[in-house]
Amino acid sequence: MFPFDARGLDSVKYTKTALVCGAGGFIGTHLVRRLKSEGYWVRGIDLKQPEFGASEANDFIQADLRNPHIVENAFNVHLDEVYQLAADMGGAGFIFTGDNDAHIMHNSALINLNVLEACHQNDTKRIFYSSSACIYPEHNQLDPDNPLCSEDSAYPANPDSEYGWEKLFSERLYLSYARNYNMNVRIARFHNIFGESGTWQGGREKAPAALCRKIALADADGTIEIWGDGMQTRSFLHVNECIEGILRLTRSDWTGPVNIGSEEMVTINGLAAIIMQIANKKVRIKHIPGPLGVRGRNSDNRLIQKRLGWSPSRPLKEGIRATYDWITSRIMEQAS
Repeated sequence: MFPFDARGLDSVKYTKTALVCGAGGFIGTHLVRRLKSEGYWVRGIDLKQPEFGASEANDFIQADLRNPHIVENAFNVHLDEVYQLAADMGGAGFIFTGDNDAHIMHNSALINLNVLEACHQNDTKRIFYSSSACIYPEHNQLDPDNPLCSEDSAYPANPDSEYGWEKLFSERLYLSYARNYNMNVRIARFHNIFGESGTWQGGREKAPAALCRKIALADADGTIEIWGDGMQTRSFLHVNECIEGILRLTRSDWTGPVNIGSEEMVTINGLAAIIMQIANKKVRIKHIPGPLGVRGRNSDNRLIQKRLGWSPSRPLKEGIRATYDWITSRIMEQAS
């Protein structure tokens, strides 16, 4: 007897059915909401509930995807699509210290092995896998003004973290299953996804959320800390555009891997300046030692534009404004 709830699946006409692995996470929460809005019956599964409110999934399973029996049981209904977003990850303070490497490699690899094998055993033909820009070679990202992150630059492989190595291994895992078992696999390499309902404190938050929090909490003439000299470059993509890219890729006839990211590159100091402008504050920056990752990274969107006829285009400032407003509302809630 399967312990999971599929009530309503037969009594209501749904467009399709989908399983979102990692549905309690930031991107997964937004993906569930989008699929539901399109008439899908959605099952979500994650080790944890969504951080900021209940999941909108028709059926949410709080369970450990490292357990193959849990994953197998999650396939007790027909699933048209599977979205595999689950991973052990966080921002630079989690990935680049070296303290979490074994957990990152072991946990994420187990999740991917279990989910992919369950898809194979249950003849689920279409599966999306979220890889990362962290797979790109460190030696191609030493110049902050001219990083090389085209999809064909991934080999010879030399990621700068164990997180990147695990993602690259898993890409090959998914492509192997696609070749051997005739599965429609879709792979995207995410570039720094941010937005509302993302982790903004506690150590796993990423740069946009961390800086929004620091600036929101700072006095008008106060000081915030930034790791390194702040001249390292990145691009940041709002979660709504990420979801659009996921669905366009999944519904296409092309496997990938492909970048899903913004081409609007900015220094970390420049990102802080954008947030200060939004906050109408001019705070001082104190640069301190800390984990940094590569010196420069930016999405190369030529391939996604060629293959899908689309690429992200929302200006960074728009997404940052929405994120800053959301984080300030969370701060006010905590203070009340």
